[in-house]
Amino acid sequence: MSAPVFSTLGCRLNAYETEAMREMADAAGLSGAVVVNTCAVTAEAVRKARQEIRRLSRENPGAPVIVTGCAAQTEPETFAAMPEVTRVIGNHEKMQPETWTGLRAPDLIGETEKVRVDDIMSVKETAGHLIDGFGRHRAYVQVQNGCDHRCTFCIIPYGRGNSRSVPAGVVIEQIKRLVGRGFNEVVLTGVDLTSWGADLPGTPRLGDLVMRILRLVPDLPRLRISSIDSIEADENLMLAIATEPRLMPHLHLSLQAGDDMVLKRMKRRHLREDAIAFCNEARRLRPDIVFGADIIAGFPTETEEMFENSLKLVEECDLTFLHVFPYSARKGTPAARMPAVKGPAIRDRAARLREAGEAALRRHLDAQIGRTHRVLTEGPRLGRTEQFTEVTFDADQPEGTIMDLKIAGHDGARLTV
Repeated sequence: MSAPVFSTLGCRLNAYETEAMREMADAAGLSGAVVVNTCAVTAEAVRKARQEIRRLSRENPGAPVIVTGCAAQTEPETFAAMPEVTRVIGNHEKMQPETWTGLRAPDLIGETEKVRVDDIMSVKETAGHLIDGFGRHRAYVQVQNGCDHRCTFCIIPYGRGNSRSVPAGVVIEQIKRLVGRGFNEVVLTGVDLTSWGADLPGTPRLGDLVMRILRLVPDLPRLRISSIDSIEADENLMLAIATEPRLMPHLHLSLQAGDDMVLKRMKRRHLREDAIAFCNEARRLRPDIVFGADIIAGFPTETEEMFENSLKLVEECDLTFLHVFPYSARKGTPAARMPAVKGPAIRDRAARLREAGEAALRRHLDAQIGRTHRVLTEGPRLGRTEQFTEVTFDADQPEGTIMDLKIAGHDGARLTV
């Protein structure tokens, strides 16, 4: 029988968990199955999950289809009703080795219960799963899962559960193992990274973990943080930004909007001035730092004036990499009951935000011409600078090496050498 086919939708944490599932499935001897790891962040994400399930079922006739991930957790009945689907497993269950042992064919074809999705809110721990990373260049390490906040637009806490942290010792041992295997960059990942440590003895903060990693793993060339909530950045995280060159000068910020009333209705914990102040302070501490950000276009009740405040935030925070989300109502969230913005206005605002993001990226790319960057190669013709900017090469390079390269130009999206 052939090896299982895995498909990942959504975030980096999902991608990390797919690799862990792949290893557990291999160890359990699962073969000839299709596994779809879904995302629930928007209604469109759920639609794409259903589309992907149908596509993979057509391409793998007769193969049992296992559906898991956030969408499977939040609406298991949606996927259980699909004729293509054999099993639906929850987000906690998917990370348990015994789940995969129990899914070995021919067990999948039997009369076993189709849905295995328990109460995610009852889960109290997150295991530090040891995986070998993606490719040979960059490894992702899960340090946190779940979220204690209840933003009015977000369904993810109901897919991931409450916040829980992987102990620092487990994280550091995994990073040492990855460095020993030759990885030159490690990315810390989670659902709400800046809440790391709140459930651990002594309530350490994310900055404490970062400083400890850099101190105890001196051979790690590059440490990177994925998305953070800037209002929760602690003193040691700011110290690491200022003093640790091995902490990469790129942060992706969960901003969501640039208007105070919209932020209040989203139940965010920051105001626009907080976001601007954080970016200014981080840039003062580390002049070469760049920021990405998530921004939602067309949140319920958003007027044109409110939207303009989000648009202006791109320049006021000097954002470089924008992730724009046209607002999509998620059933069961408070925002879904608020007065909606009309679809054409949402699409227009999303397009204008993307244009602003493209212009900001071009400004960043223009500023790099003539500079020398340390570039980590991700493939024969592609790498990334310390600021996470893509670089293309005119000749094949070995994957996973760090090279000093002088930037010659760009194509509007990537730097060239």
